[in-house]
Amino acid sequence: MPRRIGYAAIGALVALTAGLSNGLLVGNLPQIQGALGLTSVQGGWLTAAYSMTNVCTSFLLIKFRQQFGLQRITRVFLLGFVLLSALQVFVHSYGSELAMRAAAGVIASGFTPLGFFYIMQAMPAKARMGGMIIGVGLSQVALPLARVISPLLLAHGDIQNLYLFEFGLSLFCLGSMALLRLPPSETADVFERLDFLTFALFAPGLALLTALLVQGRIVWWSTPWLGYALAASILLIGAAMLIEHNRANPMLNTRWMRTRGVIRFALVAATVRILLSEQNFGSAGLLATVGMGQDQLVTFYMVVTAATLAGLVASIATLDPQDLLRPIVISVALIAVAAFIDAHASNLTRLANLYLTQAMIAFAAVYFLGPTMMAGVLRALAKGPSHMVSFSAVFGIAQTMGGLGGAALLGSLQVVREKYHSHELVQSIVATDPQVAARLQALGGAYGRVLGDPALRQAEGTVLLGQQVSREANILAFNDIFLLIGSLALLALMWLGGRWVYLRARKINPLGQELAALQQMLANRQ
Repeated sequence: MPRRIGYAAIGALVALTAGLSNGLLVGNLPQIQGALGLTSVQGGWLTAAYSMTNVCTSFLLIKFRQQFGLQRITRVFLLGFVLLSALQVFVHSYGSELAMRAAAGVIASGFTPLGFFYIMQAMPAKARMGGMIIGVGLSQVALPLARVISPLLLAHGDIQNLYLFEFGLSLFCLGSMALLRLPPSETADVFERLDFLTFALFAPGLALLTALLVQGRIVWWSTPWLGYALAASILLIGAAMLIEHNRANPMLNTRWMRTRGVIRFALVAATVRILLSEQNFGSAGLLATVGMGQDQLVTFYMVVTAATLAGLVASIATLDPQDLLRPIVISVALIAVAAFIDAHASNLTRLANLYLTQAMIAFAAVYFLGPTMMAGVLRALAKGPSHMVSFSAVFGIAQTMGGLGGAALLGSLQVVREKYHSHELVQSIVATDPQVAARLQALGGAYGRVLGDPALRQAEGTVLLGQQVSREANILAFNDIFLLIGSLALLALMWLGGRWVYLRARKINPLGQELAALQQMLANRQ
């Protein structure tokens, strides 16, 4: 039992570290930009660098573990993580930050499975699927948790504390895993030369697509290089898929990936991730618009963290291989209700008004994760362990591209709708209107002690009124976003709910064959 507890504790530490590597970047991006003197475009490249390497290497690392063993890969990742974290403490530049974030994406893609392997080792054989869900779920818990601890790290305005914290985490992971190692794993020669050609085409294609989604709403979609990036991405990914489709032993099994069940699985994973952008972009943007700073959001993100943990516990407690669609339907329903409630925000909206709705979304964000992962894993393992690489690629791409695509969609819509509402509000403001004149006089009166010229006071009042109009236009734009998310979630609920009712009425388990095949495979191995 002490050994099991040790495995569980180390697994939780590693999983949280994997999530914090991204959460600390996202939560402190404005502070990092300010400390290094970066523009918004350069800040966007920091986010893109992490996502590029994370999505590109997640599926390739499965083959590395099969070829070289888990212990060797673990040592490489740990030493790399410690060295990069130490370098970041002493070197402060845009180039080093960019390299660190790109490396963090690779390390996080290795730490996430490493975390759930440790947790699985702490659990009985029958419950080890739950260990995988706990490991991935804890990496999601780390995202709001990073926003809880960030104000404490930056209490004195020194970004150095953030780097020291990441360095300390890397040392904790190194010491813990040196004390208690995982059992040795089986190895086999699984790499072929064409695997590297596929990766050399597939990875740049995904990287270009990631850059497009991250930078599109920053530099705007009419920028010419975005079109070239999209065209090159399609060509590179298409060439990689063509090679894999015609291989006898492919790394990515395109015939399995294009089956109806796998396509439906990818669509569900991507759709829910897009809907969850309501929290990551919508509510965070709304709170910033009404003047909420990072220090004021600590309690809010504590509520979100607690709700995320509750969703993880509920996902494991209610996981039923015979009915994996029901938790997804419940998650989509929660998102729809929360989005429609948030669509009535105003300039008086504060944190207390969003506790319930954002807790519902945080709960849904992890509650859907367990059944979604289990559905994909069952489909992959039923076809053989070699299909796990394809599953990892499908799941990772659906999650990452869904999250980035949701942020890009909502961010672009927010800009467009803000311009529309701003135009409508300005059109209705006429200087001869008594209410407008009274508002200008009241706003300008705030400068009465420092400005004696009435014309200057009126000019300052006009500036303040323009700021208020801009704020109201942004709030109305965020309300439009919440309505869109609610409508999309309602459509997804109708589709998934209708399918769930149909399957339950017919007493059909869409994964029945996969469950039987997996049970037979396990029985043969025993």
